[in-house]
Parts: sequence; C-alpha cells; structure tokens
Amino acid sequence: MKKINVMVVDDSAVVRQVVTGLLNKAPDIQVLHAVADPILAMERMKTVWPDVIVLDVEMPRMDGITFLRKIMAERPTPVVICSTLTAKAAKTTMEAMAAGAVSIITKPKLELKQFLNDSSDELVAAVRAAAVANVRKLAGRAAPLQPVAKLTADVILPAADGRAMTQTTERVVAIGTSTGGTQALEVVLTSLPRVSPGIVIVQHMPEKFTAAFAERLNSVCEITVKEAQTGDRVVPGRALIAPGGKHMLLRRNGAQYFVEVMDGPLVNRHRPSVDVLFRSVAKCAGSNALGVIMTGMGDDGAAGLLEMRNAGAYTVAQDEASCVVYGMPKEAVKRGGVERTVTLEQIGREIVQQLNSFLA
Repeated sequence: MKKINVMVVDDSAVVRQVVTGLLNKAPDIQVLHAVADPILAMERMKTVWPDVIVLDVEMPRMDGITFLRKIMAERPTPVVICSTLTAKAAKTTMEAMAAGAVSIITKPKLELKQFLNDSSDELVAAVRAAAVANVRKLAGRAAPLQPVAKLTADVILPAADGRAMTQTTERVVAIGTSTGGTQALEVVLTSLPRVSPGIVIVQHMPEKFTAAFAERLNSVCEITVKEAQTGDRVVPGRALIAPGGKHMLLRRNGAQYFVEVMDGPLVNRHRPSVDVLFRSVAKCAGSNALGVIMTGMGDDGAAGLLEMRNAGAYTVAQDEASCVVYGMPKEAVKRGGVERTVTLEQIGREIVQQLNSFLA
C-alpha cells in the first residue's frame, strides 16, 4: 500500500514532534520532513515533493499564506492548515483557505501537546481527505477515521411529518458543503444579485473560524453574509452561516422563517451538520425551499436532502467535475435526493431561476 507522504511546516518544535508522531502511527501515512519554516521546506522539496503539507500560518522568515500561494502557483499540493485559535489567526487562516488550503485543524496556545493528542483522529482524517482532494480546482479558484458511533439528525430533531406550510411569501435556500466549500461558496454567493432568496448555510468548519469566513464573504458579495445567531430572520438578500461548533436549524413563526443555533452531539461526525439543517428545512419550509449540496468528504447532508425532496423541495447537487471532493453530492445522488446536477458556476443561476419561478 502506497503511503501518503506528508511534510509538516511549523515553527513550534512541540507541534512538529507531536504531529509527526501522531501521523506516523497511521498505517497509510508517513512524515517525510518536519521543518521550522517555509524556506527550509522549499529546500527539502527540491528532492522529494510531499503528497500533503500540514502548514502553520504565522512563522518566521516567510508566513504560511505566502508559502501556500507560491506552492499553488508552481505545483498545486493539498495543504492542511494547522492554526492557533485566535480572532487574528482566524481571519488570517481564512485568507489561507481562499488561497487554496483544503481544510483547517485548530490548535490552542495552551496545553498544545495534550490537544494534539486528543485530536489525532481529526488530524489523520484531514490528511487522508486532503490526499484525495482535487487540489487543482482549489488552486484555480480517502476515508476519515470512523468514530465508535455515527449519530444521525434524530438526536437533534425528529423527521419531517409532512405538515410544512404549502405556501409562504418567502423562499428559503439551504446549502450544505465541506471540503472545498469555502471557495465554492464564494463562487456561488458572489454570483447572486442583491435581491435573492434568504439562504441558510452549513459549511463544515471549526469554531471561531466561521465569523471571519462570513465577514470575508460579506465584503465581496452583493448580498449580506453573516454568522448566524439564534433569532436571525431568514430574509431576501441575506445568507446565514452556521457557527462552527454549533448546529443550526430553520424555524418558522407564521409565514416568517428564522434560525436557531444550538449545542448538541456530533451528527455524521460534524457540528454543525448539514443533515440537521436540511431536516429542519424539510419540516418548516417543505416545498418553499431549495436544497443545494456541494463539494465535501463523506455523506453528511445526503439523508437530509432526500427528506427535503420528499417534502416537496427542489434539490440540486454540484457535479463531480467541479467538486474538489465528490463525496457528499455523490451520496445524495445515490440515495435519490437530487433532482438536478449542475456545475458550480450554474448553482447561482439555479437559485435565481427557482426564485423567479416561485414568484411567477
């Protein structure tokens, strides 16, 4: 079995030591080099090029974002960002995601060694996912470890009972995505006009990063984009992104929709979970909704999208050719939850067309 060759680039000797040890325990992964900064990394990469790079952001001599952009311009390579959980680092890491990083592993400033040991499964899963990602799509614009139990949306709310309102004055678009989704969402949301239906989004992302991600999108989109808070109305021209580490549910008060942000167990190994959002949309909005599942590893959202379709919603999946990882859309198609498959660039058009047909 060919192993995934990894390079760790971090100025912390503790991080290099612990991450190397954790990754080398996986039978299909080996760390080729662990170096203190990108300058040393580039020297080592002249002889052996890694399959995946685990990269810090703030380092001496050259920062991680500059290094990432250089790599993506010269030879696109899957990169997993390993960054400190601070507000400053969150915004910086969002720049790294925009530059082509595949995913984020968070690390605290205190009790770092214990944290990394506790997060070994997440780290190994991120490297495996990165190894199979279509990174050239990230530059231009593998199975995770299985926990003991994989919970479904049942632990958060019961399935739709078919009593969603048959007609309201507002349309709801629910989007779910994971690996590759940060850039894919930017493509979709920047294509939308200011007058667009209300949107609720789950992007698999760690706590404290979604606020910076929403701020960045808000700065480049005609619509308003914000990290969701309980009670936020779902209104035309606004997209609400579920906070990292929290589930987000659609609720209804009369003909008006709003969101509830809540704690709860991991669903499909994720919090927020796409299945949780999609099920709540099926229950509350029914045929007034449009469901969109996009690039991502695993199957989160596949069951929920089928529930939305069964409740009368129009459902769309991103096609394989435009996905960074064709996991979530593939599973949704397989289960029968997808009515139409389109390219990434066509998703924005689908949203607008569905709104127009609803208002006609």
